[in-house]
Amino acid sequence: MRTRLYHHPIFAEHLTGAGHPERPERMGAVAAALEAEAFQHLDRAEAPEGSLEAIYRCHPEDYVRKVATTIPDEGLKRVDNDTVVSPKSFTAALHGVGAATAAVDGVISGDCDNAFVAARPPGHHAERKTAMGFCLFNNAAIAARHAQSAHGLGRVAIIDWDVHHGNGTQDIFWSDPSVMYCSTHQMPLYPGTGARDETGNGNIVNAPLSAGDGSDAFRDAFRSRIMPALNDFHPDLVIISAGFDAHHRDPLANLMLTEADFDWATAELMEIADRTCEGRLVSLLEGGYDLHALAVSTTAHVKRLMTG
Repeated sequence: MRTRLYHHPIFAEHLTGAGHPERPERMGAVAAALEAEAFQHLDRAEAPEGSLEAIYRCHPEDYVRKVATTIPDEGLKRVDNDTVVSPKSFTAALHGVGAATAAVDGVISGDCDNAFVAARPPGHHAERKTAMGFCLFNNAAIAARHAQSAHGLGRVAIIDWDVHHGNGTQDIFWSDPSVMYCSTHQMPLYPGTGARDETGNGNIVNAPLSAGDGSDAFRDAFRSRIMPALNDFHPDLVIISAGFDAHHRDPLANLMLTEADFDWATAELMEIADRTCEGRLVSLLEGGYDLHALAVSTTAHVKRLMTG
């Protein structure tokens, strides 16, 4: 498989302050993991800066201006209790958008079979008009809209296995049956959304799990709820919101997964993509706050993308 990695040094320049879990060292952990010999054939591309036009498909212009004017000239500034920005944060977020849209372009054009975007800040908590949960712009949602607007795709599926529910992605596509959003996540947990009865226009599939559930419950949720919905939806593109904070080492939750679970879920989604959309799959890094767990989970995920 031709797997392309999108990355940029600017992602490490989004500063969040001492003790913040969403920290620049996350990028170092991912980069070090993907320098191993197993990844010598990984295609690597520098993330371009994304366009405002791409962002406006998911976030209104006045919201984007608000984010831009929130960025401090020096030091740190809080957007909310969890979300911190610094002088390079807006530029980092733009390159995150650019990486997501470039990954879609690469996969749809056939330049690569699939792609992994190692970017920060993450995106899946960003609602249409609200930055929250470490997130400014919703990269997965922007990627889906780019696939539809720039490439004419009809149906896009976003599968989110981050331990926290992607309220932002759900908010953006709540009434849009052309985009299916499927999520496994721990509940109750931040942000408090993601109940099974939150179904949107029939295009939202939530499979909440309880603290301590572990591998068997996670895989059963995939088999019983996520995969049947995807089979029926028959997507033209598969996007993964790949958060690795459901790993048992992660400090922010308690789902007790292992890197083998992410490997398994990747293979399941690749099989769906192979069957429905010529293998077109884009994966975007979301959470993952224990550096060792992030490294081994990323290793398992990208190895599977490369080998099928």
